[in-house]
Amino acid sequence: MTAGLLGSAAYVLGGGRNDASNGAPHPESTHVTPAPAPTPSASPSHSPSASPSASRTETAVPPTGSGRFVTAQAGGEKVGSGSRPVRYVVEVETGLDVSPSRAANEIADILAAPRGWTHDPDNAFQLVGAGSPHDIRIRIATPATADALCWEGIQQDTGGEYNCEVPGGVVVNLKRWVKGSPTFDGPIHDYRALIINHEMGHFLGHGHVTCGGAGRPAPVMMQQIKGLHGCVANAWPYDGNGDFVTGPPV
Repeated sequence: MTAGLLGSAAYVLGGGRNDASNGAPHPESTHVTPAPAPTPSASPSHSPSASPSASRTETAVPPTGSGRFVTAQAGGEKVGSGSRPVRYVVEVETGLDVSPSRAANEIADILAAPRGWTHDPDNAFQLVGAGSPHDIRIRIATPATADALCWEGIQQDTGGEYNCEVPGGVVVNLKRWVKGSPTFDGPIHDYRALIINHEMGHFLGHGHVTCGGAGRPAPVMMQQIKGLHGCVANAWPYDGNGDFVTGPPV
């Protein structure tokens, strides 16, 4: 799920959202000027406040940042059996206590996991480094910058709390990356897996669903941060038997 409100438009491989890099082989210096948040017609229905555990607050989460990003100098082999891998770069807003290379490697591990999207034989992913051609960017940004990017991309008010999928990539709110969600009490790496799997699910064309039944694992395409509705928090698209975890569409 995202942990947040998402864009509903789907990416169509070979003809959809694309953000091929044309930069030199050094960290990218994309700049976004966080603007005052637009006045939405309705505020998000839930505003998480408490961190699930103190260990999730060791990394500082400034409310605003530079609006500039550094691209991880990282790369990897294709994972998954799909014929055309989704090539992605990982960017972190400058000035944050988050290592771009470590974040990139963590995201690569998530996308390569057996219960992740590569379980679908049509899917494949490849982490590429700064300056390499790519299809999407995964950006980790302060709440204000994330809000600005989400509004610019899909006119979605994310309220300083949520992640989003926008044309050309995914925006991860630093607050969620560091603190997780009050509805998810597992390890922080698992919650990060939920963020990436939810947003990448949108990129692959999956829409929001809700809980499939009390006591069942929550689908990753469910907005779990807004309540589990009887389901059990879950970070992966597929269960241990290899079955896709889903529920009624919303």
